[in-house]
Amino acid sequence: MSSLNFSCLDDYDPNALPVDRARRIVLDMLAPVAGHERVFVRQALGRVLAEDVISPIQVPSHDNSAMDGWAVRHADLAADGETRLKNIGTAFAGRAFDGKVSRGEALRIMTGAVLPAGADCVVIQEVARVEGDEVIVPPGQRAEQNLRRAGEDLRAGEAAIHAGTLLRPAEIGIVASLGVAEVSVRRRVRVALFSTGDELCSIGTPLFPGAVYDSNRYTLWGMLTRLGCEVIDMGVVKDRPDALENAFKEASACADAIVTSGGVSVGEADFIKQMMAKLGEVAFWKTAMKRGRPMAFGRMHAGGADGMGGAWLFGLPGNPVAVMVTFYQFVRPALLKLMGVDPVPEFPAFPARCVEAMKKGRGRTEFQRGILFQQDGAWCVRPTGAQGSGVLSSMAKADCLIVLEPERDKVSPGDTVMVQLMTGLA
Repeated sequence: MSSLNFSCLDDYDPNALPVDRARRIVLDMLAPVAGHERVFVRQALGRVLAEDVISPIQVPSHDNSAMDGWAVRHADLAADGETRLKNIGTAFAGRAFDGKVSRGEALRIMTGAVLPAGADCVVIQEVARVEGDEVIVPPGQRAEQNLRRAGEDLRAGEAAIHAGTLLRPAEIGIVASLGVAEVSVRRRVRVALFSTGDELCSIGTPLFPGAVYDSNRYTLWGMLTRLGCEVIDMGVVKDRPDALENAFKEASACADAIVTSGGVSVGEADFIKQMMAKLGEVAFWKTAMKRGRPMAFGRMHAGGADGMGGAWLFGLPGNPVAVMVTFYQFVRPALLKLMGVDPVPEFPAFPARCVEAMKKGRGRTEFQRGILFQQDGAWCVRPTGAQGSGVLSSMAKADCLIVLEPERDKVSPGDTVMVQLMTGLA
């Protein structure tokens, strides 16, 4: 594996990388995992397309009506004044009319029905009226109105969906609309997950004095699973160099990426950085942000689920809120890149008016938990309350992160702030 050379990068500082710069470094280092498989369309939801889906048919497959109304010849319609046409029948979706529209005729037509020969215009039913066997059409109609021409959406042989697309319900529907039963998708990214710390207890066991239950592993499992990763849960690893070394070697042999929580600060028992330096390379271990300043990124030398280089490592902080914030800012986009999503989407963000004062220190990006609401037709946001790194309940209440830039030192009521929308991601 080639060495990770960061010394040549502009503004590189492993002690305090700006958030955007750290994210860019992570994404620039990664490439999509190798390997793909063919799956049935219903199994493809949430997977990343490995090959273009080529349309075997044209869509729509025939000229058809976009509205319920009357199929007519535009040349028959008067430019000013009403036009009387003979009603010759009805065309239904799925049952083509056996005949054509000739001069002076109109055909009742339903949405999706095949446009009959001779017709080049559909008059919506709301503006026309029927008197006996005649249809009266008002002036002002346009040729080609309310029509869908064959192939105007897709032509046979064109790419309907491109490789690198994350398949959502809409894409699944497109595949089905082409009559395609199977698609080629990239294999799932394998992520090894473990928490570190002598104080951690697994759920279902009694707490000993000074112990806490390991919530981070479950939070991360949820975010990784929702993202579509294959999660390898390795449990809790004690704060011992030999235990950590064995865990890293085992994880590196079977995973594309390793996500840990805890052990990345400067405490005497924080060994993640030490193990990374011994078994691989450390790109950075601190970012200029709050929450989540101690956040390690690097790569293990040996093993790797792709049979090539080692696994990428994300050493997240031990505090529950910092775990989620660093996952969203760094791990999520990185895993999307490994999954083959192209391009990697930006975190959904937009401006909102903050209704409460907030304190902040200069020189770092701060992520506060917020609740969005509308007031006087504008989007507003307020903090969830206590913003400590251990207050996981604040993440459960929040639907967004309030992003405070490095140069900002405070927020006054009424100030505009940027918010990152977590709805659908958490």
